[in-house]
Amino acid sequence: MLKIAIIGPESTGKTLLAEKLANHFQSFWIPEYAREYVENLSGPYTYEDICVIAHKQIEEEQEIESCRSTSGFIFFDTELIITKVWFSYRYGQVPEFLSEQLNSGFFDLYLLCSPDLPWEPDPVREHGDDREFFFNWYKKEIEQTGKPYVIVTGFGDQRFQNALNGIKTTMNIS
Repeated sequence: MLKIAIIGPESTGKTLLAEKLANHFQSFWIPEYAREYVENLSGPYTYEDICVIAHKQIEEEQEIESCRSTSGFIFFDTELIITKVWFSYRYGQVPEFLSEQLNSGFFDLYLLCSPDLPWEPDPVREHGDDREFFFNWYKKEIEQTGKPYVIVTGFGDQRFQNALNGIKTTMNIS
């Protein structure tokens, strides 16, 4: 099983891309837990809330790791790099448990979504004017993992095709 993380700044089409790729490959995708969690809070999120989100992401990774012998793909709509950046940006610190998990090298490939799509505000999104800043930060974090990544650009179906071509080229799939 090849595990592919789809990350990028807010409003860059990660969820739609994860769903479309999973449908194309007739595989599974893991929705973004952070969005669901934050949408259900009665007030602003806290450091402890982000810890809950990070633990859930780790739990999802560990559940998938136990199925490693399964063939095909599994796509993750976001992952711990985004959570790490959020901890660092918002609180100036990253919990040790999160750094340890990131060092395990869980993903086979990262699809990094470019902020070339128009910003679409919603109640959970916060940084429409800083998407390029976060894109560059995520890119730096991915590069530190030593794992391959593909920058995904384009609009509509072209974005999907660019991601698909990136997966096929990087993972040597015809």
